[in-house]
Amino acid sequence: MTAPDAPAPDPSPSAAPADDRLGPGQRAFRRANLALFAAGVATFVLLYSTQGLLPVLSADLDLTPGQASWTASAATLGLALGLLPASALSDRYGRTAVMTASTLAASALALALPFAPDLTTLVTLRVLQGAALAGLPATAMAYLAEEVRPGALPSAMGLYVAGNSIGGMGGRLISGWTAAGLGWRWGLAASAVLALLATLAFRLLIPAARHFTPAPVDARALARTVGRHLRNPLLVRLYLLGMLFMAVFGAVYNTVGYRLIGAPFHLPESIAASIFVVYLVGTGTSAAAGRLSARLGRRGALYVSVGVTAAGLLLSLAESLACALLGLVLITAGFFAGHATASSSVGRTATEGRAQASALYLIAYYLGNSVGGTLGADAYHATGWPGAATVGLTAMALAAAVTLYATRQAHTARRMTSARSRA
Repeated sequence: MTAPDAPAPDPSPSAAPADDRLGPGQRAFRRANLALFAAGVATFVLLYSTQGLLPVLSADLDLTPGQASWTASAATLGLALGLLPASALSDRYGRTAVMTASTLAASALALALPFAPDLTTLVTLRVLQGAALAGLPATAMAYLAEEVRPGALPSAMGLYVAGNSIGGMGGRLISGWTAAGLGWRWGLAASAVLALLATLAFRLLIPAARHFTPAPVDARALARTVGRHLRNPLLVRLYLLGMLFMAVFGAVYNTVGYRLIGAPFHLPESIAASIFVVYLVGTGTSAAAGRLSARLGRRGALYVSVGVTAAGLLLSLAESLACALLGLVLITAGFFAGHATASSSVGRTATEGRAQASALYLIAYYLGNSVGGTLGADAYHATGWPGAATVGLTAMALAAAVTLYATRQAHTARRMTSARSRA
């Protein structure tokens, strides 16, 4: 791997001369962005490779939507369980080493998935694959927080999340289209090949970390760091928001394929699989989330994200294909904007133990996917699309309550500060 370019001088007279972290205008900054974009693609191609296959799995293995959804929820559950250990390893062995090992191990497991003989084996392999993937998400966020200037962090994080959306879309589309013609086993094989190519691109592009300091793996120190983060009210609220936004996403995307191939739409499976092209909306809103936060503030951006997501859920209840598709667009846009806003705020809020702070956010985030996806699939099986939408609307109502509480706390703090200044 080639050494990173020296950072170009910052022409801004207000820039701190000692800050040699990556920023706009530098070739190394562009390489880091592209590398993390590719890493996001690899991760989410693998993580959601079965979500576009759920109706096909149900038909081939005689599964209910709730049973089939476990092939998607198992991977996110394994990821959640592996995040803290992986973040500790990244503190010891380095961000880029752990990210590379993570994506390679998960890709190797992906090659075994097409040979799974039954649901139990498939779910077990998916748990292991999710645990293998755990080395990338929290470590990537920590890498950006350490190597990128604070002012450029929201845009860099937004591009990384955009890579997540491209990977999520690409994995679902490729596996779904392939499965429609050749079966779900070939669909999983196609996803594995795409992830291997993205992993190679990541490894070739990623600049070496220059602001990483190795630390020994210390279980007690890890527990203390986690405890400090969990006592930080702002971080806890951000964790809750990540969980709630992802619960909506899991509930919707684990069931939308069933809805489109069933009454009243009766779309062919290949067309239903194409619905994941809506992820392109997420790519755009993730990249724009930093600008939205700069204009409205973090809480303002979160209110907009909650409102857009809820509006999409309500619109999707109409028995109209146009309304269902437009609703899905709004749900996707709101989710990605909310996730990008909350995740970038974690990196800025945590002044120490950033890998662990990011890991805790992602634990909550992926647990939200597992719980929301399973509840949404069970609700869909029981009452149809209104059940899945109700799971999502409940999560957004709770997200609005968390954001409103944060707003009131901030106003109270400002009043107290103003009163003390007048005293």
